[in-house]
Amino acid sequence: MQYPTILVHLDRTERTPRCSALAIGWARAYGAHLIGLVPTGFQGSTPSAGLVPGAMARPVSDSQDCLRGRAEAISSEFRAAIAVGGPLSCEVRLVDGDTGDAVVRHGRASDLIVLGQSDRPSASDASVRALPAHVLMEVGRPVLLVPSDGRFEGPPRRILVGWDGSREAAVALHAALPALRCALRVTLASYRYSDAPRHVEAQAWRLALADTLQFLQRHGIRARAEREITALDIGEALLSRAVDLDADLLVMGAYGHSRLRERFLGGVTQQVFAQMTMPVLVAH
Repeated sequence: MQYPTILVHLDRTERTPRCSALAIGWARAYGAHLIGLVPTGFQGSTPSAGLVPGAMARPVSDSQDCLRGRAEAISSEFRAAIAVGGPLSCEVRLVDGDTGDAVVRHGRASDLIVLGQSDRPSASDASVRALPAHVLMEVGRPVLLVPSDGRFEGPPRRILVGWDGSREAAVALHAALPALRCALRVTLASYRYSDAPRHVEAQAWRLALADTLQFLQRHGIRARAEREITALDIGEALLSRAVDLDADLLVMGAYGHSRLRERFLGGVTQQVFAQMTMPVLVAH
């Protein structure tokens, strides 16, 4: 298992060069076909210039030309960044309409989706379609989230996996297998809160880690496990341990709330997304 198709979302923000660099590095490392997805800014309700009354036709046409030119400039910069490193199987797709829906639609035919970390939403709009949360909950594919600060180019060498035995953690672990095989060091970190029940849960906790280590070994991955009881929030504990280990990738499952609030992410996921300082490979 590799990542035959990697899709990266590109826009005019400062996140794009970081996302491009990481996506290109992973595509070269894992022999992937790389798709650069560029939203044009055209919305489905935008009228054609030919259908607009004469006085308005020119401004509408100029606006469309401006949006198209901006998208093409992003495409050119992406192709130029790829050319620096030599030939790579790639393409650029300019897409109209809602950005989140476009990433989901094209992402479902990909193996990995690369997105930039969102700006921290205000309390009033935290429920709206912040791109990583929307894509993650809808696409059915793993997402590689790139921090807003720092530069990350090559494949990861030191990987921390947040493991709690859940379905989401299992999906994320499986999605990370190609990266784990190439890593120099893989650490599974499992946390329990200090006030959690200790009897049957503790035994199941140990067995789940042992089974997971054997699973990884059969995939040719040597990993070590850590079991910790913590008073910290789990997200905070994971991020702190990632810094201690100088990890250049964190792998974790993402947790949503009820179906009525499916675009909200759980507290651990929100915390990691807001405070991450290294790329995070996440799945739901």
